[in-house]
Amino acid sequence: MYQTPQHAPCRMEFDVAPFRLSGVVYGALLNHAPALAAMDAAAHQPPYKAPPLAPVLYIKPRNTLAGHGDAIVVPQDAPELEVGASLGIVIGRTACRVPEGQALEHVAGYTIVGDISVPHGSFYRPSIRFKARDGFCPIGPRVVPRSQIADPDALAVQVHADGALVHATSTGGRIRPVARLLAEVSEFMTLSPGDVLLLGASAGAPRVRAGQQVRIAIDGLGELHNHFIAEGGAP
Repeated sequence: MYQTPQHAPCRMEFDVAPFRLSGVVYGALLNHAPALAAMDAAAHQPPYKAPPLAPVLYIKPRNTLAGHGDAIVVPQDAPELEVGASLGIVIGRTACRVPEGQALEHVAGYTIVGDISVPHGSFYRPSIRFKARDGFCPIGPRVVPRSQIADPDALAVQVHADGALVHATSTGGRIRPVARLLAEVSEFMTLSPGDVLLLGASAGAPRVRAGQQVRIAIDGLGELHNHFIAEGGAP
């Protein structure tokens, strides 16, 4: 079986401390206000019983990491995959119980992340088997220093599949914007230099199949390109 290369993002170097990624990536679910509003009724039913009061996090393990230009394998048991375009917040200084007003001082820069998953209907206790397949977290093509991004909460985001625009959104409309998310997460866990915290995908993330070329663009950060292949196919 063909496996996506796992080395590229961990060796991605940039011009500000800590100069490379640690390989640790944390995702945030239901951080887009329209996405949470769309499941309002379900959020009050078991097993949820109420909308989340704290960030809903999950981990994209090292096996999920892929780089700019890498092939993403579409597993045999999942004919199509969901592509969640997300802003990646790259930690520059150890962040532990950071006040919201000082949170951005702990950010080295920003990058593009494709949060790939097997489509699923439940967000309760995010399933590893849906979120953590090999190659399900492409990152790149570079880390842009924080100083070059005036407002990380107001960046246009586009997803193109085979050259056609399939999703247009922005980094705005978040329940927890960048600084607040970083502050609330660091309240209960320490983030280390080189870690990446995902702001979270917007509602309506597109789906793709094997054979398609995908391009994620975020204003000021460039474009992340990946192609999707069937399990057992050529890279």
